[in-house]
Amino acid sequence: MIDDPLLDRARRLWTGLAGAPVAFKDAAIDVTVSPRSLLCPPGWVGVVGLGSAAIGTAPDGDTAEIVRGGLSGLPLTAMTDPAVVDGRLPVVEILGPASLAYCDVAGFRPVGFGLVEMVPAGPAELGVLLASVPAEDAGESGLAEVTSPMFVVRAGSEVIAAAGYRTWPSSTAHVSVLTLPTERGRGYARMVAAAAVSHALDGGLLPQWRARPEASRRVARALGFRELGSQLSIRLLPAGAGPSGGSTATSAPSSSNVSWTAYRPGGSNTLPEPDPTARDNISDQEVRSRGADNRLTEVVTAGDRARSPNAPHVRARIGNGPLPKIR
Repeated sequence: MIDDPLLDRARRLWTGLAGAPVAFKDAAIDVTVSPRSLLCPPGWVGVVGLGSAAIGTAPDGDTAEIVRGGLSGLPLTAMTDPAVVDGRLPVVEILGPASLAYCDVAGFRPVGFGLVEMVPAGPAELGVLLASVPAEDAGESGLAEVTSPMFVVRAGSEVIAAAGYRTWPSSTAHVSVLTLPTERGRGYARMVAAAAVSHALDGGLLPQWRARPEASRRVARALGFRELGSQLSIRLLPAGAGPSGGSTATSAPSSSNVSWTAYRPGGSNTLPEPDPTARDNISDQEVRSRGADNRLTEVVTAGDRARSPNAPHVRARIGNGPLPKIR
């Protein structure tokens, strides 16, 4: 039994989402077969590390054995590191990693709510804000799917920042935040997020903040969130379809709004983090796939590509990311 109630609640959430019996065992990964897992998209492998242990789900027994053989014995941080995983498993695509942070009443550090207004969730209050950001940004923010009231800051009658949360299983509040591009860097994201988190805590829920960019993670830490682990989703070659260890090759998925730039795992076992000053918003759903030249590549959305490289702030995206939508 662990003596960290916050970690215990987070682990209970993710073992429930696994959809099959699985447990966090210290300094190890427990992999179960679960075709209906919510740790990852259907047919993929999901890995979640929390504290000193990890769990994994696989769509079938053969894939589960491949994952156990490839990841067992690795340090916990390596199990959700794409560069390490790519060298140990027959990877086709990777979503993530995303940090997983949680907050309780004792650790919460609220900010002033003076400018924040609570309104019912719904498109009437969010239409201008959602229409003022790239379509992929609006979708990835998750604001259209929140089940809580919405917490907004206005300039006149226009909503310029909003936050809310979607209620997940195990009494979890999955937080979503979005700020108008022209209003970022003024503390509005922290204000509306603090109001949403306060509402969740008052209802006895466990606030969850999931993100990869350091700027987003700083906002969470400023509010008292503790990073307890990370999540990675992996699409593997079918068992027997090719050699392991990153030696497979497929063409990158086609899309009218993505371009592909090379990412090469280097000598270290860490991914290059995005520069917090480089662009307004970076999704926690980083999609990497093997291109025709057998190099691991990274999706860059058209919205990211169009953004000024001198944009002063990273937009903290906290949304559905690699998880299927949980109803």
